[in-house]
Amino acid sequence: MLSQRYLQFTNLIKAGGQLHEFNFRRSMGTEGPLFTVDVADARGDRHYIIFRYEGDQWVLKSRTLPPWIEEVIPKIQELIGTQIG
Repeated sequence: MLSQRYLQFTNLIKAGGQLHEFNFRRSMGTEGPLFTVDVADARGDRHYIIFRYEGDQWVLKSRTLPPWIEEVIPKIQELIGTQIG
């Protein structure tokens, strides 16, 4: 069972050939724990990635993401798992 403490951290990840700052934030949604990850692209537009805790894993809930973000989804899930413990 996950504890309900607030968690926020930032990590640099190489995606699409460039380093990007990914901001992670865990919160409680109406259906359970959520992780929201946001990152800016080269134009400064922000992209939001949502993960929901289902069963015993973090499941991606965002549907349309740029390819450079999709390529690092496994790395993002790994970072979430290491921060949770």
